[in-house]
Parts: sequence; structure tokens; C-alpha cells
Amino acid sequence: MNTVVRLLIALTGSVLLALAAGWAVDLLLRRADARHPETPLWQLLRRCRRSLQIVLLAALLSGLLRAAHGGIDWRPLTEHRAGIAHVLSLALIGAGAWLVVHTSSAIVETAYARYATGTRDPARVRRVRTQASLIMRVVTAAVAVLALAGMLLTFPGFRALGTSVLASAGLIGIVAGIAAQSTLGNIFAGFQIAFGDMVRIGDTVVVAGEWGVVEEITLTFLAVRTWDERRITMPVSYFTNRPFENWSRGGAQMTGSVFLHCDHSAPVGRMRDRLHEILLGCPEWDGRDWDLAVTETTPSTIVIRAVVTAKDASDLWTVRCAVREGLVTWLTEEHPDALPRLALTTSERQGVTMN
Repeated sequence: MNTVVRLLIALTGSVLLALAAGWAVDLLLRRADARHPETPLWQLLRRCRRSLQIVLLAALLSGLLRAAHGGIDWRPLTEHRAGIAHVLSLALIGAGAWLVVHTSSAIVETAYARYATGTRDPARVRRVRTQASLIMRVVTAAVAVLALAGMLLTFPGFRALGTSVLASAGLIGIVAGIAAQSTLGNIFAGFQIAFGDMVRIGDTVVVAGEWGVVEEITLTFLAVRTWDERRITMPVSYFTNRPFENWSRGGAQMTGSVFLHCDHSAPVGRMRDRLHEILLGCPEWDGRDWDLAVTETTPSTIVIRAVVTAKDASDLWTVRCAVREGLVTWLTEEHPDALPRLALTTSERQGVTMN
């Protein structure tokens, strides 16, 4: 009975010590965050509290188990000592990997936040955001693989298997490289996109005839959110092997056109003045440039092009729609004769009357 009580006391003490250590670290991080609110590092590190507590608890229990070897003669503990030690080792490796991922994420996100705060160029901010996202995915994948390998090596059977695998690593590497050729190509394409500044998170692109905004970039695929809230997912190798439109490349501001088909009698000068009035009343117009000119004539109509500008693709769409609606409404109300008309010959008119 004394043995069981001693074990319970030791176990309770280990749990309380791990909880107290996690609480103390969290308290220090909160104080550091209050003193340095300009950096999010201390707030982000608070997410490591749970993983840190698990690491401490597993380490304390492992040490306690080794210290109790031969000193505590309790049959259940003696019979299952090896299994308990194995479970604690697995928990320590898993929690340690979890802690490393959280710490790395806090560091990368802090670096990105500082860069975004001190940089006014949105294109550079999107570029660094894309790179930070891919770096974290690589770190997470690498830590997960190492942690899984470490867990497997704790099993005696896998140690022997590892020796044979290493002996035939060359052949397996060749076979795996051929089998995963497409996947590896996508992974290398992901690095090329991230560090080659081809496309970034938040860029407005046109791919496969669809207009949208890049929402997510991983090592293997890229997601584009279209204007109607659909998601187009495609391999990143698509962007390295095929041409695509990147409307955010070189700056987010854009120039667009609105085409109207009008009668030859359309008052072009008054339409130009009306266009300026519409733009002055449109908050999405950035004021950089505007114009209206006749770009083409046909036997029945003339083609009038209105040129407008906006700070990004979304605002440009709004400005174009406002200009198109405003000019058509104004022509309908003020100059209905300027709208396209269908001319019929005398014989056609007589035929229509007789019918």
C-alpha cells in the first residue's frame, strides 16, 4: 500500500510540476507581450504552452520511471515497465515535434509581421507571405517525418528493417523517384513559384479562362478563389509550364475599357463630359486617368471606348460596371436617338406591314 501511495504522490507531483512550469512560462510570455506590444512573438509563443507541458510531463515521468527501477517492488509496474517507458518515449518525441513546429511558426509569423509593418509595397508583402507560408509547410513536413522516423526507430523490429532499407537505399531511391516524378515536379515547382516571384497569395490571375484571386499556395497545389466564390485547385506545375495572366504583377493598379455601340449621331463630346461626371461620383475610381474616343465605325454603328483606371482588379470591375450603366442610362433618357437602330429597306417594311 505504501508503494502505491508513493507512486501516486510522485505521479501527482510530476503533473503539478508540469502544469506549474507551463503556467509560469505563460505568465512570463504575457508580461513580455505587455512590455513589447509591437512584436507578436510573445503572444504567438503562448500557443506552445500545451506542447511544453506534455514534453515536461513525459520527461519527468521517464526520469521517475528510471529512478524507481529496482527501488519500487510493485508487480504491475515491474511487468509493464518496458511498455510504459516506450509510451513515454513516443509521447516525448511527438510533443517535442509539436513544440518545434509551434516555435518555428511563431518565429516565421513574427518575421513576416515585422516585414509587412515596415513595407508599403503590397506586392513585396504578398511575396514574403507566400514564401513564409511555404517555409512553414516545409518545416512542418520535415519535423513530422523526423518525428515519425524517431518513433518507428523505438520499435526493435523497425531497427532491423531500417538496416536492410539503408542497404538497398539506392535502388529504392531510383524506384521512388520514377514513381513520384509528378509529385516531385510539383514540389520543385512550388519552390520556384515561392522564390521566383511568379505568383503570390493575393494576386489577381486569369487561369484556364477563369478570373480570380490566389487564396492558397502549397508545395503541390494552388487554389484560386473566383469572383463567384468558387475554388479552382490546380497543381503548381501548371503555372511553370503554361502561360497565365497575373494582373497584380508590377503593381495592383489597372486600366480597363468599356465599349459601347452607338448610332452615328451620338454626341461624343457630351458623352465624354458625362463620363467624367460618372467617374467623379464613383469612389472606386483612383483618378489616375480616363478617356473616351471613337475607336471603330461600321455601316450602322460606331464603337466608343471609355478608358478608366482603378487601384486593383476588384475596383476596376466596379468602375467599368458603373460607367457602362451610367452611360447607357444617360443615353436612354437624354439621347435615345444615339442608341443603335435597325434600319429596314422599303420592301422589308412593306413585307412586315403586310404580314
